[in-house]
Amino acid sequence: MLEGVNVALGVSGSIAAVKTVELAHELRRQGAGVRAVMTDSAQHIIHPWALEFATERDVVTEITGGVEHVDLCGYDGWADVLLIAPATANTVGKIAGAVDDTPVTTCATTALGADTPVVIAPAMHEPMYDHPGVLEAIDTVEDWGVSFVDPRIEEGKAKIASDEAIVCETARVAGERPLAGERVVVTSGATSEPIDPVRVLTNRSSGRMGRAVAQACYVRGADVTLVHGHVGPHSLEGSSPVADLSAGEDGPALPYASVEQVETAAELLDATLEACSAADALVSTAAIADYTLEPSEEKLRSGAKRTLDLEPTAKVIDEVRERRPTLPIVGFKTETSGDDGAMIEAARETLARADLAFVVANDASVMGSDRTRALLVHEENAARYEGTKADLGAEIAESLAVVLGDETAT
Repeated sequence: MLEGVNVALGVSGSIAAVKTVELAHELRRQGAGVRAVMTDSAQHIIHPWALEFATERDVVTEITGGVEHVDLCGYDGWADVLLIAPATANTVGKIAGAVDDTPVTTCATTALGADTPVVIAPAMHEPMYDHPGVLEAIDTVEDWGVSFVDPRIEEGKAKIASDEAIVCETARVAGERPLAGERVVVTSGATSEPIDPVRVLTNRSSGRMGRAVAQACYVRGADVTLVHGHVGPHSLEGSSPVADLSAGEDGPALPYASVEQVETAAELLDATLEACSAADALVSTAAIADYTLEPSEEKLRSGAKRTLDLEPTAKVIDEVRERRPTLPIVGFKTETSGDDGAMIEAARETLARADLAFVVANDASVMGSDRTRALLVHEENAARYEGTKADLGAEIAESLAVVLGDETAT
């Protein structure tokens, strides 16, 4: 997400400063160059050597005759974005008042004057975060174009946002935003059709691909609604088994999208139709059940021979197309043949039937994996892709931006 982006990482004196070593590593894993800037208070919590090790660059701990703030954040400065994480109430208030008595606040004033993008991730005790003066300072700098990454409220503290949330916002602010102003709906995950109170009909989709598309669209400026189906154990990267992606008091489970969680194909259809009523595009990655049934109210006895009376479910993209005849839709087509020619043919049938912008065709063997092999099938050509689902999500978002740009031009 941050390939080729230089990030000046401002660290102020919150206990959350202990998390900045891992944050610096994550920024670099996403392709960024990172140089840290620290207040005196931050240096009492984490040693500058730790951030020097994490960034492999000298750490700015004071402003000298070398005018480090101008070198980093001034006109034609090294940094493409100033990220302040964590930001204390003290630091936020000083930025709003143009008070420059620490290396971090001096870099902030310089960045704001030079139109260098600024991202702030606050961290403090909850009563401090609720202070009228702090809230007024946040509103003030937001009006100046500064982006805030909302903290997680728990245990009486406004804890620093997750690395994922901070990195996503930094990438969104620092990069080009070809989807700015666009409202994109993404469906993701598997649906589950209940057989009885215990059993369901479902599939192996983890939802990774849909979440990758949603994240990539958000980073490129879109407002994203994610209609997410069933998720199995450990299907969210780096997490424990998850069944609920809805926002809670700790903040959004997925910082890059508004999540509508569903279970059945019918619920997914209803949620998608509602979300698409005001959308500019739909990316339909969800693995939706082809069949449903009338569930038994009681658990079916084991061992008994039984026939299930299956009924076909509605085709979501067809229903959306009927309601929104001109809405750009990206479809997904999963096959098991392993033959590229057959996948392209099946994709083009879906492309023509629902008048889609393009179709992503892949083999069922990639379900649940971090990597994928796919074909991006357009009306006249098909492009092969092999790599991570995150990178494929980026390819899809870029292609969608081209489609929406063409729609605007016409």
